[in-house]
Formats: sequence, structure tokens, C-alpha cells
Amino acid sequence: MHYSKMTNIQIQNLLNRLGIKSVNESVCTGGQWITAIGSETKQIHSPVDGQAIATVTYATVTEYERVAKVAQSAFEHWRGVAAPKRGELIRQIGNKLRDQKDDLGRLVSYEMGKSLQEGWGEVQEMIDICDFAVGLSRQLYGLTMVSERPNHSMQEQWHPLGVVGIISSFNFPVAVWSWNAMLAAVCGNVCIWKPSEKTPLSAIAVHQIIKSVLVENKLPEGIFNLIIGDHRMGEKLAKDHRITLISATGSTRMGKRVGQIVGGRLGKCLLELGGNNALIVSEEANLENALKACIFGAVGTAGQRCTSIRRIIIQDSIYDKFIAKLINAYRQLKIGNPLDQKNHMGPLIDVQAVNAYLHAIAEAENEGGHVLYGAKVLSGEGYQSGTYVLPTLIEAKNHYKIVQEETFAPISYILKYSRLEEAIAMQNDVKQGLSSAIFTNNMQEAHLFLSAIGSDCGIANVNIGTSGAEIGGAFGGEKDTGGGRESGSDSWKAYMRRQTNTINYGKDMPLAQGIKFDI
Repeated sequence: MHYSKMTNIQIQNLLNRLGIKSVNESVCTGGQWITAIGSETKQIHSPVDGQAIATVTYATVTEYERVAKVAQSAFEHWRGVAAPKRGELIRQIGNKLRDQKDDLGRLVSYEMGKSLQEGWGEVQEMIDICDFAVGLSRQLYGLTMVSERPNHSMQEQWHPLGVVGIISSFNFPVAVWSWNAMLAAVCGNVCIWKPSEKTPLSAIAVHQIIKSVLVENKLPEGIFNLIIGDHRMGEKLAKDHRITLISATGSTRMGKRVGQIVGGRLGKCLLELGGNNALIVSEEANLENALKACIFGAVGTAGQRCTSIRRIIIQDSIYDKFIAKLINAYRQLKIGNPLDQKNHMGPLIDVQAVNAYLHAIAEAENEGGHVLYGAKVLSGEGYQSGTYVLPTLIEAKNHYKIVQEETFAPISYILKYSRLEEAIAMQNDVKQGLSSAIFTNNMQEAHLFLSAIGSDCGIANVNIGTSGAEIGGAFGGEKDTGGGRESGSDSWKAYMRRQTNTINYGKDMPLAQGIKFDI
């Protein structure tokens, strides 16, 4: 099928298959939709072809208050449900997502602009985290500890926090919500989701998919909640003392604002913020594999991943050779409608993102950078939306101001090094600390990169790229990336509170530290 442009009928049929009949219902409290009473609306355009997909109505303060109260009430019930029973609900949600993977992936692709393969992959991430959460429902473990007092035992328990607020970004319209929501829910929490105002339709579709599961299980309203709005609604979530944890994904600037607000009320934050990721290419690397990783890492999602490769650091002995390989590969990339699987790269999310792309290129050149390839906005047949650009390679220096910043676009800065220690120092010499990678077949180089004096990022990979993380490992980064961890490993602990219990099963009451207090 040729996807030059989706017709209105195709768009409506896709939305209908996903259960979206009306988008005036901007608030969902599990099994019930609340018709918006506000007057503020936003028209959602696809970056793929510029077409208007739908118009959404923003929720008001009145609707927000209803959602918050319903969520609080639902928590009173949900925290008392046995964890394996909560896991059973998540299992059913995962199966519903399997049934709707094709259509939901297509909507993600069309609304956000990522390739269809990536759209399907994002839904698969949701399915995978559901499977992970089901297993976790029987493993919410605590520790036992030896007491210093006779006839005493000590243990720790983990209890749900309460209402969890989830603020997600446009680049992963549904997957990041699932990372948080599925783990939070299996831990006994309820969720309020404020998706990106740029991609609300995918979020609405998700809640239509899971609604039937909640209804079939006769669960109360408020376990999974959705509220559509802009940054003001996100700020309202952050300020609300009833929201025990705010998980926010987005820019460092946004995260600092959220952290300041939530910290001011002594709430909990889980922040997944910007990345300025580097891939080091050693002279001892498999260059073909390194090339593939560079291409996907820089071009996947049109460079709009927090884990996208921003800097490629190449050893001097292979510098010219590898650059030639890069340029040759870039020239073969097919750019166009992401629903056409022959294309490697789709559009940027909107014209503002294109302007940021152009600004970064101009700044790099002003600082002395040299464009090796790209630096062009595409026009003509198939590019009428004005959101398609050429992926760009720029020879630069690590200290350039623009290189130190994250630009959400397919721009990679090419840097040169002589010794590995120099490359690692260069990689770490940015404010962000999300993902990192090295390509080398030298065991000593690989282990140095992974050591305490190596990469300072939350993710450090050897012989794979910076993006494409599996859900089994904890995902997140350090420094200006926020320090949060989502998805696998023991990330579930972020959604629970720790309680230390001491039990005296003896007949006396000795005090700790040998203190005497006789009466």
C-alpha cells in the first residue's frame, strides 16, 4: 500500500477501530469518560502530511478536581487488592494491547512521525512491560535483618505510595506511560496521566483499549486516569499535595521546574530528562557494526529520542575512513512518510522543531563547525508539511556551546580523539548523563569504559548503540538527566514507600545501643 497521504476516511477508520468516537471527552477515570466543559481546544496535526487529525478539548480545573478525588477514592480500594490479582489485571491489559498493536502503532507513527516499525516497537514495549509487571506481582520483596537485641527480628516492607502523576513527552507517546503506569499499578498505586499536548490522541486510544478490561473486572473508577491539557495542567499536577509521586519525562528545563515545585512540597519526583549521548568508535572496533549503530542512533525517530546519538567520537587513526563511511551511508537514507516501510526516517514533530534544527546548525557553524552532510529542510512532493529535514553531520569541538546542548533533531557532531582516556573525558564533559556507548573489540578498553573512571552515564553500552534499551534493565541517567530510573530491575521501588518493622517476641524490652532506662 502506498502511503503518500492518509485520507480523512482512513484517519477516521483508524480512530474508530481504536474506539475514538469523540475527543471532546478529554478526561477518563478508568471505565468512564467525562465530557469536557472547557472552551479551550487544540487542533492536532500530523507531522507526516500536515493534515488535521482531530481537535481536542482541554480539561478545566473542575474536571481536574473530579479526577483527583476519584483517584484518591480508587486508591483506598486498589491498595487492598492482593498484588497477584493486580498482576492479573495487567496481564489482561497486555493482551488487549497485543490485539490492537497494529492500529495503535499506526496511530503513534502518524501522530508523532516515527517510522511504522518504531510505532509497532513502542506498543511492543508496552506489552513487554505488562509481562514484566505480571511477574513482579509475585516478587515485591523486602529484606530481613539481624537485630542486635535478643528475641527481636527486623524486616522491611514496601507499601504503595498513593496517587502517581505521569507527565510524558511527545517522542514516546505511549511507551513511557506504560513503564510508569504498569509498575505503579502492580505496586498498588493509581495513576493520573497528562500526556504531551502534541500527541494526545495516542493517549486517548490507550485508555479506550484498557477501558474494557477495567469494566469487565468490575473495578471502580480512578485506577488509570487521563487528563488532556498543556503545561499548565502538568504544573497543577506538580503542585498538588495529593499526588505522592510525579514521574516526568521531557527536557532538563521542564524537569528543573517540576523538581522545584514538587520539592517545595516535599513530594517525590522521578525525572527522565535530556541526554547528550556520545558513541566512541575505537580503532579496534568492528566498523560495520559501529556504522549501523551510529545510523540508527542518530536517525531513528528523526533524532528525537532522549537516547539519540548527539556526538560521535572517533579515534584519529580511523577518523577520515569512518567519516567517509558515515557520509556514504547518510546519502543512501530514504526520508519520507514513516508509514511507508521503505523509508528510514520520517519528519520532525513540528515546524518549531525544524527551527531548532536550523538554529543549531547555524550556531555550530558560527562557532567554527563544518557541515559534512545535510543541513537542509526538504520541500516538494511528499514534504509539504515542512517538517522533513536531512540528517546532518557536523565536524565540531566538544566545548562548543551548541555541542554542549541537546537539540532534539537528527544532528550528530563529529569529534576526534587519540587516547581512550581523552575520549571518555570528552564524553563525560557535558551536563547530561543519560546514555553512552563504545565500539571496541579490546577487552581492556571495554572494561575501562564501564569502570568507575569510565562513563558517568546511567546507561553504558559496549558494541551496541546508545538507544534501543530493553525493558528488563533500569532506564535513566545522572546529572541534568535527573537521576530517575524507570522500567526494569528494581525500578518498582520508586513507586513504593519503605517501612522498617521491628518485632519483639521476647518477655523483656531491651533497648538498642545497650541503653539502660530502668524505672
